[in-house]
Amino acid sequence: MKKHNFSAGPCILPQEVLQKASQAVLDLDNSGLSLIEISHRSKAFVDIMENARALALELLGLEGKGYKALFLQGGASTQFLMVALNLLEKRAGYLNSGTWAAKAIKEAQIYDDIYEVASSKDANYNYIPKGYEIPEDYDYFHCTSNNTIFGTQMKEFPNSPIPMVCDMSSDIFSRSLDFSKFDIIYAGAQKNMGPAGTTLVIVKEDVLGKVSRKIPSMMDYKLHIDKGSMFNTPPVFAVYTSMLTLEWLKAQGGITAIEKENEKKARLMYSEIDLNPLFKGFAAKEDRSNMNATFTLENENLKETFDTMLKEAGVNGLNGHRSVGGYRASMYNALPLDSVKVVVEVMSELERKA
Repeated sequence: MKKHNFSAGPCILPQEVLQKASQAVLDLDNSGLSLIEISHRSKAFVDIMENARALALELLGLEGKGYKALFLQGGASTQFLMVALNLLEKRAGYLNSGTWAAKAIKEAQIYDDIYEVASSKDANYNYIPKGYEIPEDYDYFHCTSNNTIFGTQMKEFPNSPIPMVCDMSSDIFSRSLDFSKFDIIYAGAQKNMGPAGTTLVIVKEDVLGKVSRKIPSMMDYKLHIDKGSMFNTPPVFAVYTSMLTLEWLKAQGGITAIEKENEKKARLMYSEIDLNPLFKGFAAKEDRSNMNATFTLENENLKETFDTMLKEAGVNGLNGHRSVGGYRASMYNALPLDSVKVVVEVMSELERKA
């Protein structure tokens, strides 16, 4: 039976990407060697790394604008530390819009004065804070574009008077934005780009080199840029598979094209949530994420029946995070519209049965 994969991460990847990556593990480009056994200093892998970095900048529209792309290790959680180490001199402002934003704040507080410019914790993060001001004397402003757990998404970004850093782990490459508004963008690959194991970091070079502290080598963006993202042995499989996914995205027509598909999926999903009396959305309507739709059953007595129906339909990964409960439909780039239709049909069938 075909599986419909709504996992929040690691996420669904295009089938052609999985096929190419699988083949490369056995034999990379008819070289007689596996992708995961060749030297990371070989021309074959250096070309892969350079292509992946170039594609990231091209798709984001940041070519020739003073940015560098890096594929690093440690997940987005390591970026909570790296951002502070590289940019924080006196104080910084953070938008607290969810679990991962709160964790970014906690890690940065190790080093210096970190302030919440606004927070939605009071309502269990079911909305995006608005109407806040960003102090001009801060070193940088940090926000999280999409909150996977709570299903909220920033629809607009402030015109920040200071460098703006954004954790885009769960919606990068999913929608058109003016990415030049940001000075650092980081994203764990496993949410919308590739397998777990690497994190994409986009850095505007002119924001670096302004802190007085000594930065450990592995945490220094400038060093990773100087070494072409090859300071240490990179996660070769994760980088290669991410490159394939970026090539796939470019072939689909890039971000503009995939955004239209993502909007279709979100409209269909939220329409059913709103019209079906058995379900209730968690996130505030104006802040609903196109990547992660969170919802609950109005009557928990129907949970066992609904779960059984989902399983019989081949739906996987729809359970919500324990912070919210209920269900979460993660509709990343590679998820086909047909999979959303299957979930909607099951929800409609449950209404007919109830």
